[in-house]
Amino acid sequence: MSHQSGTFPAPCGQKACQVLKDRNICIQVLVMIQHLQRRVDEHLKQLPTTRQRLHLAKQKQAQSTHEQEALLDHLIRQMVNFLKSRATGGLEQQVSLLSLECRGNVRSAQRAQSSRQPGQLVLQWSDIEPAFVSHDLSNRGSEICVLYHSSFQDYNAYQGDKYQEDKNTLGFINLGTSENKLCIDLITERLGQSDMNCIEDVLLQYPDWRGQPFLREEVARFLTYYCKAPAQLDPENVVVLNGCCSVFSALAMVLCDPGEAFLVPTPFYGGFAFSSHLYAKVELLPVHLESKITEANTHPFQLTVDKLEHTLLQARFMDKKVRGLVLTNPQNPLGDVYSRESLKEYLEFAKRNDLHVIIDEIYMLSVFDESITFHSVLSMERLPDPNRTHVIWGTSKDFGISGFRFGALYTHSKEVASAVGSFGYLHSISGITQHKLCQLLRDREWIDTIYLPTNHFRLQKAHAYITNTLQSLRIPFLCRGSGLYIWINLKKYLNPCTFEEERLLHRRFLDNKLMLSCGKAYMCKEPGWFRLVFADRPLRLKLAILRFCEVLEEQKQDWKEKQLADAMKE
Repeated sequence: MSHQSGTFPAPCGQKACQVLKDRNICIQVLVMIQHLQRRVDEHLKQLPTTRQRLHLAKQKQAQSTHEQEALLDHLIRQMVNFLKSRATGGLEQQVSLLSLECRGNVRSAQRAQSSRQPGQLVLQWSDIEPAFVSHDLSNRGSEICVLYHSSFQDYNAYQGDKYQEDKNTLGFINLGTSENKLCIDLITERLGQSDMNCIEDVLLQYPDWRGQPFLREEVARFLTYYCKAPAQLDPENVVVLNGCCSVFSALAMVLCDPGEAFLVPTPFYGGFAFSSHLYAKVELLPVHLESKITEANTHPFQLTVDKLEHTLLQARFMDKKVRGLVLTNPQNPLGDVYSRESLKEYLEFAKRNDLHVIIDEIYMLSVFDESITFHSVLSMERLPDPNRTHVIWGTSKDFGISGFRFGALYTHSKEVASAVGSFGYLHSISGITQHKLCQLLRDREWIDTIYLPTNHFRLQKAHAYITNTLQSLRIPFLCRGSGLYIWINLKKYLNPCTFEEERLLHRRFLDNKLMLSCGKAYMCKEPGWFRLVFADRPLRLKLAILRFCEVLEEQKQDWKEKQLADAMKE
């Protein structure tokens, strides 16, 4: 039995026949056993290498051996528990892959793929969730450990080996994490001015958990102005936490019970999956969009109400309780900016079906194409369902200060604001930082006359450089004129065009110290798509593109070698 999605089929539930249930259990146990055998073989292969390197890294070897033993122990216990429980709960949670294999040469991995016999049961890393598990962790702690490492393994490697012009020219260049590094000079200068330096008693003490009143008032004024709200927004409807993902996680907690779900059009920002599962255990149901233009799709990856209705119907057929719809505008990773008419249609769909709408507008000031008009949901004269419409915004992208850890919620529901505000007890921002943010947001003259024009100009220039390069390479992409990234199509470099080949290409980029984000991380239905962040300084961007081209050239060379080898066999 093959599973193209790389995951186990969902449990059939009480209504399904026992025969089908038993068959699924047998398949899953078989996969677990074969995966365990594979891990044992890999562990044994690594032992000689470990002994040879004892004189170089004794401490590292001991830790690696302990982790391998803990992993094998965990997998055995996982299989035993699975057999005891008869798989009544199923394997529903689908998280990103934890890549435990060595960071070896991608070509050897490709050769291993091609050597498999037809009809052989092929195990993917996504067939089961491997993890480095400590005996000290609970089951929940082990699951969190898996979730964290699967989500941030590559990012953590980058943090330990960053490219630096004067210190580490062979380090990772990160075009995978969406950060705006184009205007650090402007931000640094503004944050260094005297009005930013304030130390008062109130800033050194515990704050209002919803955020300091002076900051919430300024956020309300800021959103009223830049979102073009028809009336002044109420500071009592504002909640401030340490980042937009914290806000989203808190919303998932207060709007859903564990096991309930949100609809999310794909491809979507992968951080939503981590944030919704870490505390809330809320499932994200993908509304799959396709790149092909048809009568129903006037442009690639078009979101329509029909697709929302179809996914909602499927969820209800599977007895999934859907509580809301999650949208990002401008969209990440596509860069689409929703029209006012489309926004209204999505909101009316949600109202008809008693759904909340969470709309993330974190890129609202990063629309750099002057021909595109951004419409905030807060600009609408009359919302279809105000109390179930919740807007998220922060300064990480538009102002390039992701390290400030600031995210804001605006909701018309006092109950939702109060519930989310309680998370400030754990996720508040320091008083000093709140003061600096307030000073930054209230400086409209600097924002309008200096920062935004310069930021938009630099985004345009960097975007033009990347798109011209992609055109010269004949690589298709979506040209949207918003955000800090571009959605590129590398399908022609995958042979065959599968998610496994996408993973191998992604690994090859990493081996060449270049970080991109692959489409699977965004739950894209089609293999071969990648997100490339272009909001970086010119020198680093050019070096990154050089590494990018080298990888693609290596990929093509491998094909030629494989074709030649196949021809010689014939």
